[in-house]
Formats: sequence, structure tokens, C-alpha cells
Amino acid sequence: MENDTSGTERASKLKAWRISPTAIAFGLVALLLAWQWYDGRDRIGALRDELAQRVRESESDSRDARLAARQAQEAAREAQAKLAQIELRLAEFQSQQIGLETLYQELSRSRDEWVLAEIEQILMIASQQLQLTGNVQVALAALQTADARLARSGRPQFLPLRKVFARDIERLKTAPSLDVPGIAAKLDQLIAGVDSLPLVQEARPQATAAAKRDADGLWERLVAEFLGELKQLVRIQNMEGSDPALLSPPQAFFLRENLKLRLLNARLALLARDETTYRSDVNVAASWLARYFDTRSRAAAAMAVSLKQLGSGGIGVSLPTIGESLAAVRGYKPIRKQAGQ
Repeated sequence: MENDTSGTERASKLKAWRISPTAIAFGLVALLLAWQWYDGRDRIGALRDELAQRVRESESDSRDARLAARQAQEAAREAQAKLAQIELRLAEFQSQQIGLETLYQELSRSRDEWVLAEIEQILMIASQQLQLTGNVQVALAALQTADARLARSGRPQFLPLRKVFARDIERLKTAPSLDVPGIAAKLDQLIAGVDSLPLVQEARPQATAAAKRDADGLWERLVAEFLGELKQLVRIQNMEGSDPALLSPPQAFFLRENLKLRLLNARLALLARDETTYRSDVNVAASWLARYFDTRSRAAAAMAVSLKQLGSGGIGVSLPTIGESLAAVRGYKPIRKQAGQ
């Protein structure tokens, strides 16, 4: 009986072992599902951490944008102050011009005094233009015109004045030329074109040559266009460099405004003959253009070339003055009056 009982237990154990592969399969499936759940939880955690990091970066970029806005406001205030100084100088020059016109009307009718008054006014305006814009050609033309007027009078007492004019004319002919109005106009053109520059984050991959190829037949052309549209759904592009700076719309707006302010400050430095500030602003504008804008576009490439040309040229040119000629004309009138008395 004991043998029969032990035999029955062995049989039941063998039967249990026959069922165990199914249990093992269920166990493996349960383990696989548990592993997938654990892996999914890790991925969700990683995504959550990445999202938090992006939020922190966005907050940092917002702080930087606010700081840049404050700097832009300060730069705007400085630019307004400089513009106010320039306007004050222009008002002084206009007041001087009005005074010269009044003096011109009050002078005696004698021929020589009319000529000297006209020459003084011409040289005064040319001197102001030379100081403001560095226009050597205008000053040279004014001196040559004044010398021609004295030559037409045919009076020997004007020979000392003509000798002084000749010395200033030679200095102006050998002086280095600086096209301040041309450079200022180019900077104004660059400022006007900032709003049309595409950002680097807005760049789109260029279509391949195969997508641009035309087919001969109607059906072939339709099939080619359909396949081309399908290929345009997903495209992979190598940005050929570091990751582009991703800017929100407010940040892009402040970037463009700061770039305009840099170019405007360079224009003011040009008028003030501040070469250090001029070069610094032009170089900063060029670096911003290369970093944040799509330099493969025609507008950005043209602006990059213009900024490179503007940055390579110098504005700190030492220009001569026509003060000696102007002082000689002013000092000649009292001598003539004393001689007449």
C-alpha cells in the first residue's frame, strides 16, 4: 500500500512538471511586461527631466532678453543724448550762418569787401562741412573757388591771401579721403534691411537636384511631382556647425532692435570720428549676423560682406583744416579798413 501511495505521489509530481512550462511562459511574459513598464517609467522620467531643463533654459533666455532690452534702452538713451548734442551743434552752425548772412547784408557796397565777405562765408561753410562730415572735396572746391574769385579781381593786395590759399589747397590735395556720407548711407541701408533678414532657425533645406528634374510625359511629370511631395514630408539636413540659437518671437524682435541700435551707434561714432566705438559696433553686428541669422540667404550674405568692408576700413583719418585761410581772410579786413582811414 505504501508503494502504491508513493507511486501516486510520483505520478502527481510528474503531472505538475508537465504543466510547469506554461507557468514559466506566463512568468516570462510577466517579467517582460514588468521590464517594459520599468523602462517606460525611466523614459518618462528622462523626458520630464529634459522638459524641466528646457524650462530652466527658457527662463534663463528670458532673463537674458530682459537684460538685453535694458541694455538696448540704455543705448537708445545714449544715442538720443548724442543726437541732441549733434542737433545743438547744428543749431549753433545755423545761428552762425544766420549771423554771417546778416553781416553780409550790412557790409559796405564796395567790390573788394563784397568779395571778401563772400569768400569768408564760403570758407566758413566749407570748414563746418570738413569738421562735421570730413568732406575734403567740398573744402578743396571752396578754396579753389575763393582763389579764383581773388584771381579775377586782379588786385595785387590779395596776393598774400592767395599764397595762404595755395598752402591749404596743397594740404587738402594730399590729405587722405574719407567718404563719410557714403559710409553713413551704407549704414542706413543696413539698418533698413535688418527686418528682412531670415533667422538661422527659419532656414529650410534646399531641394535636391533629383526633385527639380522635369519629366517628359504628363503622367511621368505627375508621378514625379507626387513623389517629390512625398520626399518633402521628411528631410534631414546637416546644419554644418553648432546648434542654431532658438529664439522666441519676443527674443527675435529684441535681437533685430539691438542689431539696429549697434549699426546706429556705429553711424554716430562715424560722425564723431570715434574709430574704437565704430569698429567695436561693426564687429559686434557682424558676429550677431553670423550667429543668429541665415548667412546663406542673399540678404544676409550681402550684409555680411558690407559689414566686413566697413570693419576693415578706418575712420580715424587725420584731416587738415582750412583755419589758416579763414583766419587770413578775417584778419585782412581790419588792415584794409585801417589803410582806408
